[in-house]
Amino acid sequence: MDKNNQNSLAIFENFKIRRYYNEKNETWYLSVIDIIAALIGQTDFKKAKSYWTTLKNRLKNEGSQVVTECEHLKMMAQDGKMRETDVADVKTILRLIQSVPSKKAESIKLWLARVGYERMQEINDPELALNRSREYWQKLGRSEAWIQQRMMGQETRNKLTDYWSAHDVKKSDEFAILTNIIHEEWSDLTVKNHKNLKGLKTQNLRDHMSEEELIFSALAELSTRKIAETMEAGGLEQNKTPAKTGGRVAKNARKELEFETGKSVISSKNFLSSKQQIKKLSSFSHPQIGDN
Repeated sequence: MDKNNQNSLAIFENFKIRRYYNEKNETWYLSVIDIIAALIGQTDFKKAKSYWTTLKNRLKNEGSQVVTECEHLKMMAQDGKMRETDVADVKTILRLIQSVPSKKAESIKLWLARVGYERMQEINDPELALNRSREYWQKLGRSEAWIQQRMMGQETRNKLTDYWSAHDVKKSDEFAILTNIIHEEWSDLTVKNHKNLKGLKTQNLRDHMSEEELIFSALAELSTRKIAETMEAGGLEQNKTPAKTGGRVAKNARKELEFETGKSVISSKNFLSSKQQIKKLSSFSHPQIGDN
């Protein structure tokens, strides 16, 4: 399965469902264990996994095709690492639901239909995805200034990754290497260390940046793209130079601002949701504009 597409989270009640969208066949693939956990109301991942293992063996013995129709894909695990897990398309998930006695079966079926429909709408009208993201951040209490900067920063990011894609930089691993070079150069922290500073695990770092951090991150990526275009850099190794230089442009600007204000731009603050906020968003599906 092509891994160079969109990984994101959707929310059913209080359960986070990991999902992956394959652009080529326009199909959502969802984490089977996450669906199982939601069906049986199990918040303990290990117990949900054990339930799925038992069910999978039973279905195999019964000659069911459901298990063989599951795919394997690396998704973000609870420890923050990418680990292989069973995934299935909506059609297979709907068949799987029939094998699990659950009062939530019908509500999950309706939720799955909505998830697929929303994605098809967003393909035809990308503005809908942006509006959903804006609504999501508004519900989390982000200011309009923060939301505007987050969305502008994403556009800057997209232009950079478009350049990389068109100039022989491979997605996922190589994108991550260059992103980390840029980030460490402008912030003096690796992406991992910046997340640790903010107390984040699987959360998207940019969703927890301050307005200032977003601005300097965008400046670093804008500078990187402009320098790469000037150099006509191609491939990973050549693009490391503009990544460092572009990051340094933002670093110099950051240090000048810090000197003038006496305050650090890099912050340990985050926007981690309270239990009340999580409950408020339990039925809200976030399309999550993604970062690589």
